[in-house]
Amino acid sequence: MKLNVIKWRGLWWAISASLLVMSAIAIGLSLVQFNAPIRSGLDFIGGTRLQLALTCAAAETCTPEQAIDVAQVRDLLADQGLSGSSIQVVEDYTLSVRTQTLDVDKRTELQNLLSEELGEFDPQLTQIDTVGPTIGQELFTAGLLALIISFFGIIVYLSFRFQFDYAVFAILALFHDVAITAGIFAILGLTTGNEIDSLFLVALLTIIGFSVNDTVVIYDRIRETNANREPGVDFDDIVDQAVNQTLTRSINTSVTTTLPLIAIFLFGGDTLKFFALALIVGFILGAYSSIFIASTLLAKWRERQEMSRGVAIATDPSIDEAS
Repeated sequence: MKLNVIKWRGLWWAISASLLVMSAIAIGLSLVQFNAPIRSGLDFIGGTRLQLALTCAAAETCTPEQAIDVAQVRDLLADQGLSGSSIQVVEDYTLSVRTQTLDVDKRTELQNLLSEELGEFDPQLTQIDTVGPTIGQELFTAGLLALIISFFGIIVYLSFRFQFDYAVFAILALFHDVAITAGIFAILGLTTGNEIDSLFLVALLTIIGFSVNDTVVIYDRIRETNANREPGVDFDDIVDQAVNQTLTRSINTSVTTTLPLIAIFLFGGDTLKFFALALIVGFILGAYSSIFIASTLLAKWRERQEMSRGVAIATDPSIDEAS
């Protein structure tokens, strides 16, 4: 079966445009609500996070009456001058509180208060993280700089290996992957309270590497086929042929890398769960953009170049002779 990517490129572009608009709206709402494109965790904004699980949760003996009430927790924190804190209840009996940076005494006082009002917490399941705001800002700046440098390096590499227009459309495909992945996590932040940490930046850099690798494979086949191009063959046909020749490889690579990530997402625990999810989303988008976006944009650009050249030759035949 031959996949005709050029014939349906309007559909591919419409799908991508819809996802990008959705992502832009989610990021805009996140900026309004959280003052950040995506709801950020302690790694970026600093503060103290307490995760406390009731003792009955570990023993699986909790009753519905022992379920943690978010409103009650909010009132308790307001009494302590922590009304701006983020509160999340996981599976009814585990409480996660993110608040301003607390010293040891204030943190202990808060834990004792919550224990008195909500019930005894299991010390073995208690997690406490504290990050200073300065360190968080430095980490965010370093991660953003890494993304910018990676994009610049990819442009330079692809410009030398192929041509500058190849590099431009590869970068557009990468931006497509990163923007939609960020948009999906912005939606998760708005709907489920999920927060990103430094692993999210690692995931974005990994997605960029995976996506550009897939794009390079297709571009390399396009260049080889174009070098042996017969007279009268359209560049669109060359792109279709190159995509179909590399399609099996692209699908196999995506499936074999995504399956272990699905296992990590399902069974890897909370620490790696959303890191794996970011990679799953990004890898799928990377394969999609390499096949349907980077290649079709390049074909459209070359089509316009050839049309402009044809008009110029028709106007001045000496141009064709000079070339």
